Amino acid sequence: MWAVSTLTMLVLAGALPDFRLQSDNGDSATTIAVTAAFGAGAFGLLSSLVWPFLVRLLLLVPALVLGLLVFFLNGSLLLLALRLNPSGRGEAAPETAVVVAAVMSAVASATGAALAVRDDDAYRRRLYRLAERRRTPRTGPDGHPAPAGPGTVFLQLDGVGHDVLRDAVARGLMPTVASWLGHGPAGPATHRLTPWRTDWSSQTGSSQLGILHGSNHDVPAFRWYEKETREVMVCNRPSSAAELQRRAMERTGDAGLLADDGASRGNLFGGGAGQLALVLSTSARRDRATRSRAGYFAYFSDPANAVRTAMSFVADVIREIGEALRARIRKERPRVGRGGLYPFIRAFATVVERDVVVAAVIGDMLAGRAAVYADLVAYDEVAHHSGPHSRDAEKVLQRLDRSLALIARVTEHAPRAYRIVVLSDHGQSPGETFLGRYGLTLGQLVRAGCGLPVPRRARRTHSGAEARSAVRAALRRPVEESAEEHRPPRRSEPVVLASGNLGLVSFPDVPHRMSKEEIDRRHPALLSTLANHPGIGFLLVRSEKHGGVVLAAHGTEVPVGELDDDHPGPLADFGPGAAAAVRRTHAFPHVADIMVNSWYDPADGEVLAFEEQIGSHGGLGGAQGRPFLLSPVALSAPVGEGGEIVGAEHVHRVLRRWLRESDGPQVPQAAARARDRRAA
Repeated sequence: MWAVSTLTMLVLAGALPDFRLQSDNGDSATTIAVTAAFGAGAFGLLSSLVWPFLVRLLLLVPALVLGLLVFFLNGSLLLLALRLNPSGRGEAAPETAVVVAAVMSAVASATGAALAVRDDDAYRRRLYRLAERRRTPRTGPDGHPAPAGPGTVFLQLDGVGHDVLRDAVARGLMPTVASWLGHGPAGPATHRLTPWRTDWSSQTGSSQLGILHGSNHDVPAFRWYEKETREVMVCNRPSSAAELQRRAMERTGDAGLLADDGASRGNLFGGGAGQLALVLSTSARRDRATRSRAGYFAYFSDPANAVRTAMSFVADVIREIGEALRARIRKERPRVGRGGLYPFIRAFATVVERDVVVAAVIGDMLAGRAAVYADLVAYDEVAHHSGPHSRDAEKVLQRLDRSLALIARVTEHAPRAYRIVVLSDHGQSPGETFLGRYGLTLGQLVRAGCGLPVPRRARRTHSGAEARSAVRAALRRPVEESAEEHRPPRRSEPVVLASGNLGLVSFPDVPHRMSKEEIDRRHPALLSTLANHPGIGFLLVRSEKHGGVVLAAHGTEVPVGELDDDHPGPLADFGPGAAAAVRRTHAFPHVADIMVNSWYDPADGEVLAFEEQIGSHGGLGGAQGRPFLLSPVALSAPVGEGGEIVGAEHVHRVLRRWLRESDGPQVPQAAARARDRRAA
């Protein structure tokens, strides 16, 4: 690597006019080579010894700012290396030093990887540098090393639906997954693919809370209004995520899926893990052990990683700007705005967050942890703005498949065997926005039905994509302070919130959940205005006579208790399980006064999002409610013959069973029995 770095420095000195390795009078080739060798060696040593300390100091700097500083810090180290040269012949302009340092770091990274291909020890040492810390061997009660069964890695591909994954495998976009499923010449299948069905709230907050903590009770949507506190709960808001995690733990009496020797990476919730990095529910804490950005140090402490990720970040920003321009020139429909800060948010999700989380998972595996759960949000973020079947989204799937291949390769070097489980928390349904089709938002429609003045210009609803929460945490701005829905509402006006194609309407001046009869007396035209609008599929409200009722067009009104898969009524187009999902949500303490699910076309699978998204999730209708579970055949089948996994809490019980089979985290029997009784 020293020799290659020296050669690289010589080539750059010949190519760049502001970078010299010889005196003004000229030097012999030997002197120039010695100067280059000394400069390359000094730069390599400084990168190895000084860089980690710089990154640790710069943890006080927001992560995105650190990414921009990478080039300048690297250039400063190169200038210092040239100054240390006893001959004093090395010289470079500051801006040229940035370029030289970036190229040399990239070449060193590529060289190290190439040398490690046929040297397992070198490869293992390089991967160990990515680990957050080295763990001491596990010991039993007698102090002797404890027997270690296989560990389990759960990798969540955020927003990737079952049908999207299957199509990507069939088209050759995900060769790693294809080989696991036994497609092609790779050999027999090592994994099985199983779809599962989400709850009505088909979004990460509800699904991941249920998967990691065993309960997503009283999570009716991505955001909802709680009347007793007059606050809006938002799943990707650190304070809300921490409160939801506390409620789930109180309900189950259990710390979570990862309570025994587990690690949580890039998630909304901790799952009871002792090792946390980039976890939103802890991002507001300032203590060293649980700060959400701790995982950045583990990754950026390697200057080659920092430069590579920074360069990929810039490339992805340029790629997004080009793709957005292409969509505008071709006048593609549907289309949403992709300007402003979005290219940087997308690049953070598809590059920075992916690289840091994958590195953290590799470190956990090399440390021998029993269970790891990590969320990769890249596809979900891109699909929201480009569409779940777009060319952009397909490229992200290809890159995610390469990340899976890298993690699978690490199992050869880990101190214990690992079983890799890949799953998703929800899918995405395509479709135009409600605003784009009808020229008004759900909030404006509600105001019209209430007889309130409606602004002439529609105000676009803020997107709740998961990647934005990760960016805010990295920038130390965890709360959406400017979002209108987080301000205390006027008590005389309804609060209208959006969660994909699910809308929630609450009346803050009424302390209880209003009934249909109360709403009709107060706003006689509201419910009929909503139910008969062509962009709305159905409403859920409380009835003083029937309990919960589902309202739809043409005066349709059916008690929730009378709906099932055999008699779905106005829920027929929304598929099996829709009635049960609506009935469960109706029992939540914080369900809105009016729950609004958009129109859904079963022929093409499209919905109408109440947010600015052309790929959305959050309600009922289409692929958003059909995620997947990809599990090793060495583990027991998720469900019996003809069975189906229904709801995130069911997924939690399946994952718990697999951890017990792998001699991983054990469920306290009392807590397990109590949870099983509640589930029954």
